[in-house]
Amino acid sequence: MRNNNNSPIFWTQLSHKDWNINIAATSNGLCYVGSQNMPMDELADWAKAHFPGCTLIEDGEKLKPYANELIEYFQGKRKSFTIPFDFHGTPFQLDVWKALCEIPYGQTKSYSDIANQIQKPSAVRAVGSAIGANPVLITVPCHRVIGKNGALTGYRGGMEMKTKLLELEQDSALLGGGLHYA
Repeated sequence: MRNNNNSPIFWTQLSHKDWNINIAATSNGLCYVGSQNMPMDELADWAKAHFPGCTLIEDGEKLKPYANELIEYFQGKRKSFTIPFDFHGTPFQLDVWKALCEIPYGQTKSYSDIANQIQKPSAVRAVGSAIGANPVLITVPCHRVIGKNGALTGYRGGMEMKTKLLELEQDSALLGGGLHYA
């Protein structure tokens, strides 16, 4: 189900310490989390491609519940998200995104681990494409996917953001009992 063209998408820029990201939601839930320090154009281009004809309305108050959970995550106080989501993809993409949500905080998996988990072991490249299409960075934790050899690999938000997120989780996990690389 796509957003009705007449339904607005609400957005705000979340700024917390050195985190600056645009976030957006429909009336049904969080639909977009942008890349670190990217201009509004990134969100506008995404909305035009995925919700043609929608109106973007800046409304920090409506986005407050989403921003609060992200800030708690940045502070190391939140390890999973309880906010509602409103993202859309193919059945394959949805399977991949669901698998990403099952990667525990502070742990990582490889692309082939995800392909095996969704019972499509030969679809490693397609898994990579689905991960790259994830519209809600951080909250659907695609940053927790690394190369089979343990190397950090591509990330829509950029490698600096991916590294920063993994370090944040590592630091929080070490305070709470350690980090485990799967």
